[in-house]
Amino acid sequence: MSLTMKGKNLLTMGQLKKEEIEQILKTAENLKIRAKTGEFPPILAGKTLGMIFQKNSTRTRVSFEVGMFQLGGHALFLAGNELQLGRGETIADTAQVLSRYVDAILIRTFSHNDVLELAKYASVPVINALTDYAHPTQVLTDLFTIYEKKGTLAGLKMTYVGDGNNNMANSLLIGAAKVGLSFTCASPQGYEPTPEVLAQAKALAKLNGSIIEVTNDPIAGVSGADVLYTDVWVSMGQEKETEERKKVFQPFQLNKELLAYAKADAIVMHCLPAIRGMDITDEVMDGPQSVVFDQAENRMHTHKAIMAVLI
Repeated sequence: MSLTMKGKNLLTMGQLKKEEIEQILKTAENLKIRAKTGEFPPILAGKTLGMIFQKNSTRTRVSFEVGMFQLGGHALFLAGNELQLGRGETIADTAQVLSRYVDAILIRTFSHNDVLELAKYASVPVINALTDYAHPTQVLTDLFTIYEKKGTLAGLKMTYVGDGNNNMANSLLIGAAKVGLSFTCASPQGYEPTPEVLAQAKALAKLNGSIIEVTNDPIAGVSGADVLYTDVWVSMGQEKETEERKKVFQPFQLNKELLAYAKADAIVMHCLPAIRGMDITDEVMDGPQSVVFDQAENRMHTHKAIMAVLI
């Protein structure tokens, strides 16, 4: 197993080279195959992952903890409100202290600047497990799942339906463009991707032979898609906007009527948690084209791969 990425941070999809993404996906594939036969290589024996959580989590926490255990290491859960960060200790001081104790630091938080500062002062790899700006560990999982189901990434069309101005859309745009996966973002007017992220994605797509598009028409967006993807309409911290967002995003609900415009063999993805009956209907999420729970399982295999190549 190649460890050419050893010691590197994972903060955004933008910092990863195409070859590094491919390395992580191949490592995830290998580790998943081995796990299915009951083989868990102890390649991180004696290593510790410090996990700072300032946002709630189900899949991220469990997949990293179990994944680290399966690789022979130890994961240490650090609740944000229980650390001295909650009493005013600086991120810089926290980074330097934790670097003396653990072999890598994972953080799930609100401000992306906090992750950047943590990485600046840490002397061990820092893994961004979600900020309001980016969610690279999820997108690496998504790319692995698409590759697993379709046998390729390049040449496919992926359509994301929903809020184009959130961490998932940001990271999917860049991740898709890096691997030559054409990407369409179908969002209501006023909820499109930020111009900066869109420009970066289009430039990368041009280099890798794919197309990036944005539309306010959900039907046009999903037409001919190989992969349909959606996320919650109301992210953490946006609860006051719930009723307004319900109205604005209703035409972008991933339901059987919208799914019918995609290719007959299109797969349906959702990063979870899903608000059933809002962003996606039961019949689609539980339907034959859904790979949502395979995608959720792949969080563990991909996260193991990330730890394996970085630590």
